[in-house]
Amino acid sequence: MADELKAENRLESKVNAGAAKFGENRAAMVALLAALRGEEDGIRLGGGAKAAEAQRAKGRLTVRERLALLLDEGTELLELGLWAAYGMYSEYGGAPGAGVVTGLGRVSGRLCMIVANDATVKAGAFFPMTAKKVLRAQTIALENRIPTLYLVDSSGVFLPLQEDVFPDTDDFGRVFRNNAVMSSLGIPQITAIMGMCVAGGAYLPVMTDTVLMTEGSGLFLAGPSLVQAAIGQKTGAEELGGAAMHAEISGTVDFKEPNDHLCIARLRSLVDKIGERKGGPFSVGPFDAQKDAPRFAAEELYGLLNPVPGASNVYDMREVIARIVDRSEFDEYKADFGRTLLCGFARIGGRAVGIVANQKTNQTQTVAMGPQAGTKRIEVGGVIYTEAAQKAARFIMDCNQNLVPLIFLHDVNGFMVGKDAEWSGIIRAGAKMVSAVSTSVVPKITVIVGGSFGAGHYAMCGKAYDPRFLFAWPTARYAVMSGASAAGTLAEVRAKQMERGGKVLSEAEKKAVYHEIKNAYDAQADPRYGAARLWIDSIIDPAKTREVLMTALEACALNPEVAKFNPGVLQT
Repeated sequence: MADELKAENRLESKVNAGAAKFGENRAAMVALLAALRGEEDGIRLGGGAKAAEAQRAKGRLTVRERLALLLDEGTELLELGLWAAYGMYSEYGGAPGAGVVTGLGRVSGRLCMIVANDATVKAGAFFPMTAKKVLRAQTIALENRIPTLYLVDSSGVFLPLQEDVFPDTDDFGRVFRNNAVMSSLGIPQITAIMGMCVAGGAYLPVMTDTVLMTEGSGLFLAGPSLVQAAIGQKTGAEELGGAAMHAEISGTVDFKEPNDHLCIARLRSLVDKIGERKGGPFSVGPFDAQKDAPRFAAEELYGLLNPVPGASNVYDMREVIARIVDRSEFDEYKADFGRTLLCGFARIGGRAVGIVANQKTNQTQTVAMGPQAGTKRIEVGGVIYTEAAQKAARFIMDCNQNLVPLIFLHDVNGFMVGKDAEWSGIIRAGAKMVSAVSTSVVPKITVIVGGSFGAGHYAMCGKAYDPRFLFAWPTARYAVMSGASAAGTLAEVRAKQMERGGKVLSEAEKKAVYHEIKNAYDAQADPRYGAARLWIDSIIDPAKTREVLMTALEACALNPEVAKFNPGVLQT
């Protein structure tokens, strides 16, 4: 009887792993992933072997060594912002990872946000992107009520760039403001001082709930040299702000520990004692990791897309969904309407989700309005048409009504243009979808699979629309429009400007201008460029998409509070 009542929601796969195109795509993706991993390994070296040895010579561990001890055995850090500052600050020798490591990790069984300075990168100094990376980690912790652990080993603000670190609302001072706000919301924060903690940075640990400090570390508003210069007082670092002084005299430190190893052991013990709020609206349902796994291999995702920039990828987005949702089951919403967007309900790791995804295969649709009403048209995959926008807006509102978190899967060219589209009310329908995304109160998680261009990026919950997390595949492209489209327009503009100045360009010169602009535009659309500026939280292996989403959804479920959904005035 139970089988007779089971919904027909199991996705099938038409992937042909033996096809030549699949093999070519897979080989190209594997090569791209290998290249990215090589670059990531380089970033994780921080300031390099010499700086790491200098850190150990002080009796201290490197940041990666500390994290290996902190995290539960057999677990990994879901690192966020690894690519921060990539290709930036070259005039100062660079700042790999912006000199700080952030991410979600399991400590004593608890999912925690971890913020750890890398003292091998300019002594852990705060570059502009360092502050922004820490603030992004705190924002994620705030939105999701995640216990937060700080491993502090920092010389403070990077003085040559102080004007870009110090004064603004998204600069260094906001870190301490966030400490206070997080505490007021009951988000546990524990700091372990494991090196220098100087100047403005000294406020961070003291603004948190519990402070640990290792012997040999320093915590002071001004170091010995600055104190002597300011007030003429001569004093040693240990007497001024060492662990013994703060533990015995100032009372600033709650736990004094002999070394990094014992400090981390104490930190793990304290995390083990943190209370836990349960029973939120996004709690996990019955889940068996083996029985509820997708029916298809995640590695098959490597063959779906050609990762070459500018490649025209046509594929069924259901193939992606089938490899990330439990049992490959997907209850598709309005399946026959607005077909260039897929909407539907599923579970990921036992947690209910609503999925909004761009369909990349061309679709046939009956025209409802405008000069071609009643006729059939071919709709281009990856383009949002009026009917698709209307469907998505309604679906997003349904998910908010029923407290279902939303997953957005991007491969979008933008909204449809032209007379037929305008007559059908594309602007009105697009505004409705953007409004629904904007006012949504349930957790939103975005994954950029392929292109994410123009207003389509906004409608699919881009960075400006407050996704709790934003991930990208290596195939992601992130810009106002594709490099080819932008270069065609801008090259024409530049040619006319030069002609007005009296220079007539040859065809070869026009092509050179076109390729110059296209190459620059493609570089900016590369996911590494966006990740360097924290527009993307992490560039992920496509085969790990389900795993990453499960961790992100678990983090979202830590916040039991959901605001009242009030969509405001909608275009109808």
